[in-house]
Amino acid sequence: MNFSEFCIQEYDKFYDEQIEFYSQYNLDSYSHWFYDQESELLRIYNNDNDEIYFEYIPIGSYSLKSNTWLWSWANEHSIEKNKTKTLVIKELGEKNSYSQLNDGLFECDKEECWDFAAITKNYIQSLGVYCVNSNDLLSFKLVIKVHGNKNSKEVVKLKQRTVDCGIHGKRRPAFVCQHLNLTERKGFHESFDTFRGMDLDNDDDFGAWCNECELVRDKEEEWNDVSESYAEIQLVCEECYFELKEFNQ
Repeated sequence: MNFSEFCIQEYDKFYDEQIEFYSQYNLDSYSHWFYDQESELLRIYNNDNDEIYFEYIPIGSYSLKSNTWLWSWANEHSIEKNKTKTLVIKELGEKNSYSQLNDGLFECDKEECWDFAAITKNYIQSLGVYCVNSNDLLSFKLVIKVHGNKNSKEVVKLKQRTVDCGIHGKRRPAFVCQHLNLTERKGFHESFDTFRGMDLDNDDDFGAWCNECELVRDKEEEWNDVSESYAEIQLVCEECYFELKEFNQ
């Protein structure tokens, strides 16, 4: 099957579900939108009393000036951790030699963007696709969860789960001992195995300490007043955490 035939097949699967998605949430009734990359929340609204929040995965964007499509996984300026989930589409392209799915940036017609959105919707479990237009840039969002309004427990939690780093901006919080740095390797021990962009359970945080702290913790046989005092845990952002991990391991 060539790529054009594949697009027709996938768009046919997508079309009715997309119509139902817009109808179910009455999305045509909203006049405004706003999305926050740090929390990966998309707000669709008319006013503070008439709004809906979605959690989303960024699919990609289309420049109306250069007529180019950029997959989110190839967008170095995007800070959304969920963009790595679209790598399944890149793998699909590599497997079937569909260059439009595994090339990060390329020229295409605007209408083709909905083919890319349809394919992504069909391969990643979600509710539907929402597109926003900002400064001649169409940004396609794959909606994965819905929340009622800004006061819902889930929205408040997502907004609060960030730390404002002076280097990397707003990121998820992480915790490291006072000894870890980027000038002298100290070893790196974690609460659990981690990788960039991974999902965390509500009660989990990125946490790491050095070899010296591990010796003290082992001697005390637990984290207690002595071992915690020696470690003097500090708050950093997720990006700082993984920079420390790469350097100290």
